[in-house]
Amino acid sequence: MLTKTIALLLAGEPTQKEVKVRGWVRSFRSNRFIALSDGSTIKTLQCVVDYENFNEELLKKVNIGAAIEVIGTLVESQGRGQSVEVLVSELKILGEADPEEVKKTILSPKRHSLETLREQAHLRVRTNTFGAVMRLRSHLAFAIHEYFTSNGFFYMHSPIITASDAEGAGEMFRVTTLDCKNPPLDENGNIDYRKDFFERETNLTVSGQLEAETYAMGLGKVYTFGPTFRAENSNTSRHLAEFWMIEPEVAFYDLEDNMNLAEDFIKYILKYILEKADDDLEFLENRLLEEEKNKPQAQRSPMNLREKLQFVIENDFERISYTEAIEILKSSKHNQKKKFTYPVEEWGMDLQSEHERYLVEQHFKKPVILFDYPAKIKAFYMRLNEDGKTVRAMDVLFPGIGEIVGGSQREERYDVLLDKMKTMGIDEKELYWYLDLRKFGTAIHSGFGLGFERMVQFATGMGNIRDVIPYPRTPGNADY
Repeated sequence: MLTKTIALLLAGEPTQKEVKVRGWVRSFRSNRFIALSDGSTIKTLQCVVDYENFNEELLKKVNIGAAIEVIGTLVESQGRGQSVEVLVSELKILGEADPEEVKKTILSPKRHSLETLREQAHLRVRTNTFGAVMRLRSHLAFAIHEYFTSNGFFYMHSPIITASDAEGAGEMFRVTTLDCKNPPLDENGNIDYRKDFFERETNLTVSGQLEAETYAMGLGKVYTFGPTFRAENSNTSRHLAEFWMIEPEVAFYDLEDNMNLAEDFIKYILKYILEKADDDLEFLENRLLEEEKNKPQAQRSPMNLREKLQFVIENDFERISYTEAIEILKSSKHNQKKKFTYPVEEWGMDLQSEHERYLVEQHFKKPVILFDYPAKIKAFYMRLNEDGKTVRAMDVLFPGIGEIVGGSQREERYDVLLDKMKTMGIDEKELYWYLDLRKFGTAIHSGFGLGFERMVQFATGMGNIRDVIPYPRTPGNADY
């Protein structure tokens, strides 16, 4: 007899046939009704026990959190809330759970704060909220691979250990095997990295972009999807030290092509979860509605979760230049009444999340793509425009988040790129291989990066980025 998942059983008809199912006990009422969960769905399966036909000592072990195996007949449910249930003929305890110990954990059937759930991250996936979030995360990851594969992209694994700093920010985690208490020193008294494992300074990657560019110039259309790391001391609801990035790079794409790709890609993956994960979205939507009841009316979202996702799918993203955005922000009542924490005063400033959200949530009331940013606030690899002041950069801005995608047309001209690297103090010897791309069949090419956790945040409605990744890595926190 094959073991069936609860998701499959609940999607089927009451067959009157014998089935086998395994899972964890959510509740056991009246010594008769077991609510069983196996993680395949937000819903539980009701398993009905005729307690007179079972050993009393066995039934005493059917506690919350226990793992059990049930064999029984799948029949039409007599109760509300489910279409089928199982009349239990055989019951086996696979793993016991002490009720007194359960009371000390988040498995106990009472409401727990998200902060408490983070403290027991090894158990939180067994709660409804985190089960729903992690299933949605999995669906989104699959949709990403499906989108790129069906559009002719090749999946590339960029290195996690690297000697380059793609962003030029310097906020990197060092990788070394040297003795931290007594490292070898060179003749100048500095740490001698020639004695290290890689015989040079290395770090965890902040982006796979530069390496992906090299492959785009050979395979045409590639994407990376892997972990990236930033040693940025940011204790906020938007930042992680370890997170996942999706980074497509495409040869012969200009900025317009890049914006089209980003918009089409985002709409595809959101449409996918609306079709595949409606039960989880419904649960998370109701959770948000309950949460918002405690907020003032003005702070409540005008749309529920699924309406928000549908709105993104059905509307064209507004596209405006950075220069136009600055003018909108400068002349806004919000700015004139000094409601921005960072007042918008002059062209050339780096936009903050509050500015990005204002454009999306209050001015245009839909996702926005900003393009042609000042060169001084963007990375060295972005293509310089003819005005000499701006670069062919683009950011996609979302409600509730701000920037969710950052990308650009890459600088394909050898002389211009070399000059920019010198101006920014980037060692050309370290990136000789990147410059080589511009010497052997250079061509326009473009790409972008999407922080996966920010997309999961948007799709689930979770307010803190630490609640959309299994084990968050943040300043002072590397548990598990």
